[in-house]
Amino acid sequence: MKAIEFTHHGTPHRVCRCVDVEDVGYPEPGEIIVTVDASAINPADLLIIEGRYPGPSQLPARVGIEGTGRVEATGSGVIGLATGDRVLILDRANWAEKVRIEASQAIKIPDDLDVLQAAMMKANPPTALLMLDEFVDLRSGDWIIQNAANSAVGYHVIRLARTRGVHTINVVRRETLFEPLSAAGADLVVLEGDDLGERVRANIGNVRVPLALDAAGGRSCLALADCLSDGGTVVNYGFLSGEPCMITPHHTILHDIRLQGFWLVRQLFQGPRVKIESVYADIARLISEGTIQAPVDATYGLEEVARALKHAERERRSGKIVFTPNQ
Repeated sequence: MKAIEFTHHGTPHRVCRCVDVEDVGYPEPGEIIVTVDASAINPADLLIIEGRYPGPSQLPARVGIEGTGRVEATGSGVIGLATGDRVLILDRANWAEKVRIEASQAIKIPDDLDVLQAAMMKANPPTALLMLDEFVDLRSGDWIIQNAANSAVGYHVIRLARTRGVHTINVVRRETLFEPLSAAGADLVVLEGDDLGERVRANIGNVRVPLALDAAGGRSCLALADCLSDGGTVVNYGFLSGEPCMITPHHTILHDIRLQGFWLVRQLFQGPRVKIESVYADIARLISEGTIQAPVDATYGLEEVARALKHAERERRSGKIVFTPNQ
């Protein structure tokens, strides 16, 4: 059986290898075997491999936060899952041909769900959904602002906000992204910069902007805070800049702006099972209806790991990179 491992932290395409490993064997009681159909490369995967995000405590280790596949076998005592079922894999070692996991680490999903979208539904859609739901009481007509707007989370935020009558301000690093984001439903797309607040307000006026979603930290976080209305909240959910989040006493004291963190592990996976299942049922429905969809730039086999990771490391991509281990 083939799987991807890394033996030490470093540049992902240099330290990861596709290796032959022992077959997963037979499921123990309470376990299932899943044949992995597709597994996306998430930014957090790259950070784990670089040693900049919580990950395996011992190396060598396998990785792959997201994945989907079909149940190949079930152990005794497994209820609610059967051979042939399509599942979302919640475990974090999915860059492999097969995985053996606790049945609790799988969520049954619709059989006809697009396999590539299913491979990307674990992390980014619930991140977008919960950030819109759980920090600010958004009202129809409100505006929100986000950086890294061309990311999968960014696309989901645009589409989910639109269904609620909420307008989006989308901050990007290059003008070539204006057209695709506008086509996806973005109300305003702007280039990042220290004068972001002035340029945004020149476009939208004195409307209510209660929420900012920050994937980067550093000065980008600071620029988002400049755009918020009094009492607004910056939610930081990413490490992209590698720099500390920045807001000033001017923001916190004079304008009552708050900075909060979002981690899906805490916000969803440490909660009750019923919430996890409900969130993913909603996401499956949104994907099936076409409300949310993340673009895919390319797919690769496991043996092409270096090419795939090098592609994923590029700044200029038009979508996600996805492993298809068994094609």
